[in-house]
Amino acid sequence: MLTDPTATARPAPAPAPAPSRLAAAWAQPWTRLAALGGVVLVLTAVYLFSDVPGSLSFALEIRSRTVLAMLVVSTAVGVSTVVFHTITQNRILTPSIMGFDAFYVLISTVIVFFSGSAAFLAFDELTLWLVQVVVMVAFSVLLFTWLFGGKRRSIHLMLLVGIVLGTFFRSFTEWMQRMLDPLDFQVLSDAMFASLTRPDETLLALSAVLVAGACAAVVPLRRTLDVLALGEPAAVGLGVDHRRVVMVLFVSVSVMIAASTALVGPILFFGLIVANLAYSWAGSFRHVWTLPTAVLLGMVCLLGGQLVLERVFGYGGTLSTVIDFAGGLFFLYLVLRKGAR
Repeated sequence: MLTDPTATARPAPAPAPAPSRLAAAWAQPWTRLAALGGVVLVLTAVYLFSDVPGSLSFALEIRSRTVLAMLVVSTAVGVSTVVFHTITQNRILTPSIMGFDAFYVLISTVIVFFSGSAAFLAFDELTLWLVQVVVMVAFSVLLFTWLFGGKRRSIHLMLLVGIVLGTFFRSFTEWMQRMLDPLDFQVLSDAMFASLTRPDETLLALSAVLVAGACAAVVPLRRTLDVLALGEPAAVGLGVDHRRVVMVLFVSVSVMIAASTALVGPILFFGLIVANLAYSWAGSFRHVWTLPTAVLLGMVCLLGGQLVLERVFGYGGTLSTVIDFAGGLFFLYLVLRKGAR
């Protein structure tokens, strides 16, 4: 075979540099999870032990209760949102789209509307918590059973009905609030802001038990969730009892959201933030990594936000307002990014 003597030989491409040990370790999900856990421990220590004006033991008692409330809320919202995204195959929707927050506000508004603000303030906190949790869980279970347990079995129909009911609850709530006495409306408005500071010990313990029980039902299904992420046809083809598993997961999501909302109040966009950040941070699609990552990121957001509000702004505002504002911007970013693709 003749070759052109004037042709120059092309140099062989240089091999790609091997990743360093640090970069290879950082690519592992367990490394990222451990780093996130370290950040949570540091923020917890700073929140508990810094800027103590008086007795350290008294401050630790109050602040540790707040940290536990943050852990309960982060676990409930983070786990439930990731599971809800997997079931619905949509990372923009959250359990609040089903009307949980609107239903919580409606329950409190009905109590104030018919009994007055004085009776609402004098209402036993445990009884009010039980009423709110039981009613919200019962509503969600009936909705899921009606729309998903029969022949319809349509998640999209269930989401559509949830959106319609949520809109109806909000409209009916606004109509009732317009007819309230100004003092009653002020009391109701103050009660609707989510508050993580100084939660009731009994309610905190009961909420923790409910959230732990719901998580105990979700954790054994973590590998099944990986299969559900492939879609219903693929999951059924791989042997998953789709109806039974989805019903169990929906009930678990309902219990976690109801317990969290009844404990501290509604935080609309919190789940949207921590779940989508978890997908980017975890470095893996497997739920064994995304679920704890969402919980730890929730703790980072709550602890970091509370530290900024207390130590920088001197309690000038509420954490739920900041989260809702940031979450609204993040929601618009996600919608615009999806639309640009």
